[in-house]
Amino acid sequence: MADYSFGGTDEENAELKKLNTEVLEDPDSFENWEKLVRAAESLEGGLNRNSSPQSIGATRDIYDRFLAKFPLLFGYWKKYADLEFSIAGTEAAELVYERGVASITNSVDLWTNYCAFKVETSHDSDVIRELFERSAVCVGLDFLAHPFWDKYLEFEERLEAQDKIFAILDRVVHIPMHQYARYFERYRHLAQLRPLQELLPADMLAQFRTEIEAEGPAAVQAGSQVIKTERGELEIEREMRTRIDNFHLEIFSRTQTETTKRWTYESEVKRPYFHVTELDEGQLVNWRKYLDFEEIEGDYVRTQFLYERCLVTCAYYDEFWLRYARWMLHQPGKEEEVRNVYQRASMLYVPISRPAVRLQYAYFEEMSDRVELAKDIHQAILVNLPGHIEAIISLANMSRRHGGLEAAIEVYKAQIDLPQCDIYAKAALVAEWARLLWKVKGSVDEARQVFQKNQHWYLDSRAFWINFLLFELEQPTSAETEATQYKRIKQVHEDIRRKSHLPPLTIKDLTHYYMVYLLERGTKDAAKEYMMLDREVNGPYSVQTVAKMKLAEDGREATTQRRLMMENGHPGVEVDEAAIRRGENPYTKYYQQQGEQQLPSDAQPQPLRYQ
Repeated sequence: MADYSFGGTDEENAELKKLNTEVLEDPDSFENWEKLVRAAESLEGGLNRNSSPQSIGATRDIYDRFLAKFPLLFGYWKKYADLEFSIAGTEAAELVYERGVASITNSVDLWTNYCAFKVETSHDSDVIRELFERSAVCVGLDFLAHPFWDKYLEFEERLEAQDKIFAILDRVVHIPMHQYARYFERYRHLAQLRPLQELLPADMLAQFRTEIEAEGPAAVQAGSQVIKTERGELEIEREMRTRIDNFHLEIFSRTQTETTKRWTYESEVKRPYFHVTELDEGQLVNWRKYLDFEEIEGDYVRTQFLYERCLVTCAYYDEFWLRYARWMLHQPGKEEEVRNVYQRASMLYVPISRPAVRLQYAYFEEMSDRVELAKDIHQAILVNLPGHIEAIISLANMSRRHGGLEAAIEVYKAQIDLPQCDIYAKAALVAEWARLLWKVKGSVDEARQVFQKNQHWYLDSRAFWINFLLFELEQPTSAETEATQYKRIKQVHEDIRRKSHLPPLTIKDLTHYYMVYLLERGTKDAAKEYMMLDREVNGPYSVQTVAKMKLAEDGREATTQRRLMMENGHPGVEVDEAAIRRGENPYTKYYQQQGEQQLPSDAQPQPLRYQ
C-alpha cells in the first residue's frame, strides 16, 4: 500500500494516503470516511473525463468502499452518479443509480433524482415511464412522496398525455400523504374534462346509469300543471357527473381521515433518513407506536412499507430488525421475505459484536430444515467472537437437537480447548457441560464429577461456582439422603469461602444462598451455623475470621490481626513498606478483596456535593 498512488499532486496524494490510513485503522469512523471522500472529490481541482486514470480509479475505489460500508446514504449515491456522468457519461451514471436504488429501495430523493436524470438523458418515453412505475412501487406510499409524484406528473405534462396524468392522479388521491389535498383539487378539476369512461370502472358507471334511469322522467311545474319530461342523454350525463363527483369527495374524505390518523406519528419523525448518530429515545418510541398503529390497521402493503422506512432510520437497532422478521413470519407464505430480512440485518447493518439477530437467523434456518447453514451461522459468529458464551451454548444445544448429547458435549470440549477462549468463558462452558449431563442425560454423578474435576482451574469464576452450588442445592432429597446431601452442599460452600479467589461481595452473595438452605432444610444445629456465617459475611471486618485468614501468608487469622495492629494501629488495610518503596499502591489488595474498583493512581479525590 505504501507504493500506491492516488493521483493528483504530491500534496494531494500524501493527504489521501494519510486519510486512507486513518480509515483503515478505524473503519467505523464516519468522520474519517467523509474526509477521505471529500479529498478524493477535490483531486485535480474536480474530476472530469480528462482527469488522470489514477485519480479516477482511486476516487471510484473510495466511493465503492464508502458506500459498501454505508449503503443507505442516498446523497452520496447521487453525488457518485453525478461524478460518473462527468467522467464516463450516461451509462456509467445509470449503473450507479441502479446500485443506489438497490441499496436503499425506499428513498424518495434518490428515485426522484434517478427519474429526473432519465428524463433528461433518454428520448424513449416508454423506458422513462417504466422507470417511473418502478419508482412508484418503491416510494409511492411514502408520506412525503410528493416530489416524486410531481416529477412523474411533470413528465406526462411534457408529453401532453392528459389520460396518463388523470390515471396518475387517480392513484395518488387514495394515498395518505402530506399534500393529499393539492392533488385532489387537481384531480377533481380534471375529472370534469375527462370522458365518463375514464372516471370510474365500467361496472360502477353502469350502476349509476341504471339508478338514474330508474328514477323515471323529471317532473317540471308549469302553472297548475306538473309536466313530466323524459331525461335526455345530456341530462343523464350531467347527473352521472354529479354522482361521480360525490363519489370522489367520499374518496377525499377517506384519504383525509387516513392522513389525519398518521399525522401524529409523521410529525414526530425528526430524522427520516439514515445517519450513524444515535436516535434519541423519543424517536424510537414514536417508531414503535407508528408500527403498532399500522399493524393494527392490518394493511400488509402499508405495514411492510413502514417497516422498510423505519429500517432506514433505525438500521443499527436490533430490535426493529427482529420485530420486522417476527411480524413477517406471521404472514402466510412469506418465508423468503423473512430470510431476506435476516440476511440484510446480518450482512449489512447489525455489527457481529451484537449476535442476537444472527442467532435468531440461525434458528429460522433450523426451522426451515437447513441445519448445516444454521450451524455455519454459529461458526461465523465464533470466528469473529471466539469464546462467546451465548453462541457456544446455542450451537451445543442445536448439535444436541440434531446429533444427540455426545455431539453437544463435543462442541463444549472443542471450544474449551481453544486458546482464544478465555478462562471465564471456559468456566461457564464447563458449568453448561455439567448441566447437560444433569438435565438431559439425567446423570447427577457424572455432572458432579465434571464440577469436581475442574474446580481447581476456575477459582476466579463466579459463573462456575454459582452453578456448582445451585446444582447441589437443587438435588432432590429425602429424610434418608438429606444428611449426605448436606455434606456435599457444605463442602461446595466451604470451597467457595476458603479456596476460591472470588471477591468478598460475591462470596457474600453465594453464602446467602447457603444460609437460606440452612434455614429451610437444615437440622436442629442449623441455627448455630447460620449465626456463625451471618457474623462472618455481614459483620464488621474485625470479626470476619475467614477473610483475615485468607489475607495471611500462613493462613492464620492471628497473623493478619497482629501485623495489621503493629503496622497500622488498627485492623484495616495491610501496608507493605517494601511495596510502597517500589511505588505500589498499598490499597490495591484491599480493593481487590472487596471486589471494588480502585481509583487510578493519578486521580484526585472529589469534594462531597450536597444537594
